[in-house]
Amino acid sequence: MRALVTGGAGFIGSHVVRELLHRGHEVVVLDNLSTGFVENLEDIQGPVQFIQGDVQNPDVVRSAMAGCAVVFHLAASVGNQRSIVDPIHDASVNLIGSLHVLNAARQSNVEKVVIASSAGIFGEPVRLPVDEEHPKDPGSPYGVTKLAAEHMAMVYHRLFGLGTVALRYFNVYGPLQRYDAYGNVIPIFAQHVMQRRPVTIYGDGNQTRDFVNVADVARATVAAGLVTKASGVYNIGSGSAVTLNELVQTMRDVTGIDIAVRYADPRPGDVRHSLTSLARASRDFHYQPSCGLEEGLHGYFDWFAGWVN
Repeated sequence: MRALVTGGAGFIGSHVVRELLHRGHEVVVLDNLSTGFVENLEDIQGPVQFIQGDVQNPDVVRSAMAGCAVVFHLAASVGNQRSIVDPIHDASVNLIGSLHVLNAARQSNVEKVVIASSAGIFGEPVRLPVDEEHPKDPGSPYGVTKLAAEHMAMVYHRLFGLGTVALRYFNVYGPLQRYDAYGNVIPIFAQHVMQRRPVTIYGDGNQTRDFVNVADVARATVAAGLVTKASGVYNIGSGSAVTLNELVQTMRDVTGIDIAVRYADPRPGDVRHSLTSLARASRDFHYQPSCGLEEGLHGYFDWFAGWVN
């Protein structure tokens, strides 16, 4: 099978590429390298074609998709805080870019499109764990554009018969996730830990997150694209809630570094608690996470130490 991975030089996308190759498939990567890195693909062995291009260009998307049976759409502008700073760019990439992908898939007779969505669509949970039917009340432009892209995918399924899946990733972490001031808390903390600087927690540190290792996310993403039964929306996380204070302590245990913590006022757009139900993904494509947080942090710090050096 030939598959397209948009954003395939990025953090999650490059792991999805590896998982597809591991399963014996041919892969086309489309990435504009705005946040992805060709280096993420350098050690990959197998049939991979790299195209530098942007999902905001419909002609490029259509050309990259030629001959592909399944599309994994991971190209995105990621993060609540980044979207608050520049909501226009966020909407252009996350909504209009997704529409270009869906339109090209329809025209190219693609069998299925898997769209990367986000737990950011839910806003502050009203109940835990969060299942797929939980009310949606995004607290940032990022969450709004991800939810709109989900709806667009489902409309393309109903109107045109295009197979579509939207995966709502929770807090993904792991090797190849670089430090970014707008990004996930784990690489931000890791950067400070390696520099022996205090980490900053916005709030009291008792807020919870559902941290899921990227290896589990890649397996879930590919399974959702290949299993015929998989259709609609799915939450993808670890099914475990960890406070930020507990995260810091686990990092201390893993690194042996006495990490100092500074507390600051909570930030707009950040949720207090996060925890997902995995029941639907487990039922439809047998998703079960296999990497615990301590094990995953060992692997992440091993990679991170080599990257910063």
